[in-house]
Amino acid sequence: MASNDAQRYPVRFDVDYPESLDRFSSILRILFVIPIFIVLALLTASYGGDYGGAAGLVFLPTLLLIVFRRKYPRWWFNWNLELLRFTNRVFAYLLLLTDRFPSTDEEQSVHLTIEYPDAERNLHRWLPLVKWLLALPHYVVLIFLLLATVVAVVIAWFAILLTARYPRGLFDFVVGVMRWGNRVQAYAFLLTTDRYPPFRLSE
Repeated sequence: MASNDAQRYPVRFDVDYPESLDRFSSILRILFVIPIFIVLALLTASYGGDYGGAAGLVFLPTLLLIVFRRKYPRWWFNWNLELLRFTNRVFAYLLLLTDRFPSTDEEQSVHLTIEYPDAERNLHRWLPLVKWLLALPHYVVLIFLLLATVVAVVIAWFAILLTARYPRGLFDFVVGVMRWGNRVQAYAFLLTTDRYPPFRLSE
């Protein structure tokens, strides 16, 4: 068991599979998501410029503090984690993975766990300067995966209208792409781990 835990990547993401989905909500999802998207946009726009962040994340200050002080303030970590959780809830709703309108603070059916790093012991001082560059292969793969996700969601949309269910294979694929993206975010921009993200959709 300890061996499996040691091998697990320190970023875990999952979405509860819904037994049925509301057809009406799915039809108008692009409209229903607008209010919460505005909230998300205000958060990322307000803090992204001030903090030098990647979509609102506290990125540059964290990078500098790791490089010069080997510290990662807990409240910066908490802000980054909660913003990423909120972002995932919004996108899970948009991608039809859930009917529950995204909460600003409750976990709901979207689960994201990122281990808080011991910056002095577990984070290399200079690696944050190049992580965004080292993650380049992932960006390339994610571009193609995101295109495939759009196709998968369109197919799922028609399936939901006909059956009120999200085809399990498509659901797992879309969740897997989100999981992959979260790992890359944690590595390259949250700077919470030095372990290079795996090239896989599964846990």
